[in-house]
Amino acid sequence: MFNHIKEDISIVFERDPAARTRWEILTTYPGVHALLIHRFSHCLWRKNWFWLGRFFSHLGRWLTGIEIHPGATIGRRVFIDHGMGIVIGETATIGDDCTLYHGVTLGGTSWNKGKRHPTLENGVVIGAGAKVLGPITIGVGAKIGSNAVVVKDVPANATAVGIPARILEEEKSKQREATAQKIGFAAYAVGNDENDPMIKAIHSLLDHATKQDIALRQLQAQLDRLNVNEETDAEIGDAFDVQPNTQSSKE
Repeated sequence: MFNHIKEDISIVFERDPAARTRWEILTTYPGVHALLIHRFSHCLWRKNWFWLGRFFSHLGRWLTGIEIHPGATIGRRVFIDHGMGIVIGETATIGDDCTLYHGVTLGGTSWNKGKRHPTLENGVVIGAGAKVLGPITIGVGAKIGSNAVVVKDVPANATAVGIPARILEEEKSKQREATAQKIGFAAYAVGNDENDPMIKAIHSLLDHATKQDIALRQLQAQLDRLNVNEETDAEIGDAFDVQPNTQSSKE
């Protein structure tokens, strides 16, 4: 358990550039506080001390604004950034190295007993305000865009956006992400909602930048070929001692 706590603190340095010291993280990061309280309440829950587990879970919600049911299973190196408004249901499972932003809900769609909350596999990123509902599986390395509502499985390494969520075209998504990384912009939390003009504008800019990159590469390749041809002609002329023809005329 203490190893998990150390990892919960250390992982903040990797994913939050605003973090400065371990003391700052331990004392001022509600996401870390929520995970620490959950580790304890989850242990109580597994020992069948259900009321006590719920009590500490409720205390954590009151202190941090993050509601994690003590029955939820959370892996290692999970990072909750900001965290206010996050709700994680009883049968939810979160794998290792996942990241959740504020306003995320891992909720159920049924009042029946049994598995009714999502499973996040390793390395999943859930953008701010997203709702992941029902006993579905979000595959390894998948990204859920901000404010998306996900009610179906998402395959590994895919990006799901919109209401209801849909999978972005893989090739275009990779191009946008690569372009976004070049200009220092993280696109994982941006949805592709056709009703949001700001999101459409951002994606249009990323697509336009991608097209420009392709056009510049093609132009550079043509220039390189021209330079090679000129150098080759000059070398042939030198080899045969061919001088350029010059004509002059006088009136």
